Amino acid sequence: MKDASDVFHYFAQDEVTEYYDVESFTELEQAEKLIQFWHDRFHNQQAVRWGITLRSQDRVIGTCGFHNWTQKHCKAEVGYELSPEYWRQGIMAEALHAIMHFGYGRMALNRIAAIILPGNTGSRRLLEKMGFYEEGTLKEYYYKKASFRDAIIFSKLNAGKEA
Repeated sequence: MKDASDVFHYFAQDEVTEYYDVESFTELEQAEKLIQFWHDRFHNQQAVRWGITLRSQDRVIGTCGFHNWTQKHCKAEVGYELSPEYWRQGIMAEALHAIMHFGYGRMALNRIAAIILPGNTGSRRLLEKMGFYEEGTLKEYYYKKASFRDAIIFSKLNAGKEA
C-alpha cells in the first residue's frame, strides 16, 4: 500500500503517539490498516484526510484532515500528526490553513473542533495561532495506557470568514 511505510515511520515514534489515541506502531500492517480506515471513512462521507509532503520530496511526513463530520450540522473535528523531525517549522500551520479554507468553503463547515490532551503544548500553540478558542475540559475522555485521561476541546467558527 502506497505511503504505508512513511506513515509507519512516524507512528512508530512515541513522541507522535504520546498525545494520539493509538499506541506506537510496531508493525507495518498497523499503518496499512489506518490508511484503509481513513479511506473507508472518506468513501462513507464521514471524514477526509490528506497526506502532507514536502515540496521537494514524494514522501508523506504527516497527515491532517476532518473526522466526525456531520454534514447536517455543518461541523467536523480536525486531527493531525507530523513526523517529529518537521515539528516547529510552520508545516502544520500551512497545512491546517489550507484544509480549513477547504472545510469552510467546499464542505460548508460552520464549526471546526479540535480535541487535544493536556500537556500537548505544541498543539495548543498551533490551535491558538490558528484562531481556535479553548472551550473546556472533557473529563476522562480517552482511555490510554490503563487509565482515563482528560482532553481539552477547542473550536473555531466560520462566521462568514475563511480560515
